[in-house]
Amino acid sequence: MNVSVLYALAAAALFGASTPLAKSLGMGLSPVLLAGLLYLGSGLGLTIVRIVRDRGWRSSGLTAPEWPWLLAAIAFGGVLGPIALMFGLTRTSGATASLMLNLESVLTALLAWLVFKENADRRIVLGMIVIVLGGCVLSWPQENTSAHDWSGPLAVALACLCWAIDNNLTRKVSASDAVFIAGLKGLSAGAVNCVLALAIGAQLPAISTLAPTLLVGFLGYGVSLVLFVLALRGLGSARTGAYFSTAPFLGAALSILMLGESVSWLFWIAAALMALGVWIHLTENHAHEHQHDPLVHSHRHTHDEHHQHEHDFEWDGSEPHSHLHHHAPIRHSHPHFPDIHHRHKH
Repeated sequence: MNVSVLYALAAAALFGASTPLAKSLGMGLSPVLLAGLLYLGSGLGLTIVRIVRDRGWRSSGLTAPEWPWLLAAIAFGGVLGPIALMFGLTRTSGATASLMLNLESVLTALLAWLVFKENADRRIVLGMIVIVLGGCVLSWPQENTSAHDWSGPLAVALACLCWAIDNNLTRKVSASDAVFIAGLKGLSAGAVNCVLALAIGAQLPAISTLAPTLLVGFLGYGVSLVLFVLALRGLGSARTGAYFSTAPFLGAALSILMLGESVSWLFWIAAALMALGVWIHLTENHAHEHQHDPLVHSHRHTHDEHHQHEHDFEWDGSEPHSHLHHHAPIRHSHPHFPDIHHRHKH
């Protein structure tokens, strides 16, 4: 299995677990403050990890053209997205919200295909249609269910749109340091949301609630995002979103087991449709003859068929390693994803 697939699945597992945990911890907290604390835990934790890893503070390595993409991604994914999700969680069940999050993969793929011109073949499109049907079933109003109305699922859907935009923008900088990208997102989004929440009258919770909330944020938002960026680097936006859409199933299961939430027959129909859509995505295979244009960039790599270059420094033979390197033009055919080396037209 491609290691990027494992990154995506691990990211999904951590984020899926964070949804019911955030709902449980956030009882009594404003949605804005809860979103801020989760991202603050992500940013603080990853900043500490980066300082320890690099034995001090180092430059991010991002180029000037990459900064606008990253800042826009922070605005959509780190500020608007979590606020919409936390609002939605106050008006729908954790299990329903968890499954609604499958729409993120659909919207990510649609944006990647239509706006950013990433390849999406018939299986990707078919899988998206099936997942959308599942989301429609899940959003259908049910009588005698006070915890379920249109506003909750619509807010979660808005959060999915924000994160879909974030995913495609982050893909533009995915070759850079994933820990820095995720850490900056967490610090920026956490600071903005916490300041906004405190300004409108929210109060920080007791340490007994604050500490586990920050920890959930570090694991479910921070470490998960690092793994997601690594997956974007190797799979592209649409495919990473497809694998990441397994997250809601874990979140839904935890909501049922931990929070004791009841589910209707519509929930199981939606789950079956979404599972089918995910399976269609995961079984997609893409191979054809393609052209690699000249490219110069820096990222962690091994000397595979795409990295047959010389070194202008003394190299001890260790792999993987990271440095600025040049890709010569090459034409060949093999199964591939739209990763950082395969962003060609079809």
